[in-house]
Amino acid sequence: MARERVLITVKTYPTLSQSHVELVCTAGFREDGSWVRIYPVPFRLMDRDQQFAKWTWVELPLVRRTKDKRPESHSPADRNDITVGAKVPTDGEWRQRREIALQRGRVWTDLTKLIEAGKRDEVSLATFKPARMLGFEWQAAEEANWDAAKVAAVEAQLRQRDFFDAEAVNDDFRPVRKLPWDFYYRFADEQGRESRMRILDWEIGALYWGLADKGHPPATVLEKVRAKYEDDFFAKDLHLFLGTTYEWHSRAPNPWVIIGVFPPPIPKQLELL
Repeated sequence: MARERVLITVKTYPTLSQSHVELVCTAGFREDGSWVRIYPVPFRLMDRDQQFAKWTWVELPLVRRTKDKRPESHSPADRNDITVGAKVPTDGEWRQRREIALQRGRVWTDLTKLIEAGKRDEVSLATFKPARMLGFEWQAAEEANWDAAKVAAVEAQLRQRDFFDAEAVNDDFRPVRKLPWDFYYRFADEQGRESRMRILDWEIGALYWGLADKGHPPATVLEKVRAKYEDDFFAKDLHLFLGTTYEWHSRAPNPWVIIGVFPPPIPKQLELL
């Protein structure tokens, strides 16, 4: 089976799974700039030497997911057979990262065309450049805690040590905490169409809990998250990595969500224009 080389650029905040304990939506670019989705990836249950960081090249055997009509969807043929390679640096105004993400593959600027292409099952992962960023928002999650049935299924799997292909899970392993807030970006595309999309990037969850665990009041935590994702990122050459979910790919009027944020610095030549 052929091995593929993928630059990991997307890892979403973990969710509980009744079949895999925890899952992370993982995606990235092939060397030609085409997107590939890798699922399932129980990231925190993998061996330490295989827990790749974002913007790291990995090599692994992939097979097409036949039950998933989204064109980029693949599964690891063996999730224990992953070779982690070099990380792409950010020097030179993120030159190498920009080349792979913004030059080798397509950058969408018209949301209507992207939605239509998704409904034709032509694309389910995309790099998107908003014309204008309008704001960063949050609202309380509909459920403060994970669904009880999923928690029970996860606990049962953790008790069944031979469930896993890799070494037994550490006794101190605990499922990820559920985020009490949903975070969103509002933006307009090149046609002026305004949208509000949920942000599912792992990094926003890690930022939230990192601040909360330092003892900051909830209002301070949310303000610091806003400052990072609005004040900081809006001043960059912000691009969004978008994806559709398996459940809503064909059902929702707009099935796209933000699965990654790409905020390279604005190139100096653009600043002079």
